[in-house]
Amino acid sequence: MYKIEFSLSMPGVGAWNGRWSGERQRYLIYKNLTDKIAKISGLDRESKKSWSYRWDDGWCACVSARVMSKGERKQKSDGFCGYDWMVDSIIWNNEIKPTR
Repeated sequence: MYKIEFSLSMPGVGAWNGRWSGERQRYLIYKNLTDKIAKISGLDRESKKSWSYRWDDGWCACVSARVMSKGERKQKSDGFCGYDWMVDSIIWNNEIKPTR
């Protein structure tokens, strides 16, 4: 069993002021993955990995994942801004695919 911490950031910002209103927040999701599922997502081979997704309007999201150490505690999270679907896509497809 793997305990994975996923974090969200927005390195590409298409806002009028070049800033993301949530940039100072901590967006984290924690998942417990079986060995089989960790293998599908490629997290069984690497302790840290990241994926990005770009929209046509200039925004870009980055989801990073890391395998947590045994006994490591979860950090406080401010949610995931409704981008939980990205984590699900990473787990099942090893990439971020938009849901349609």
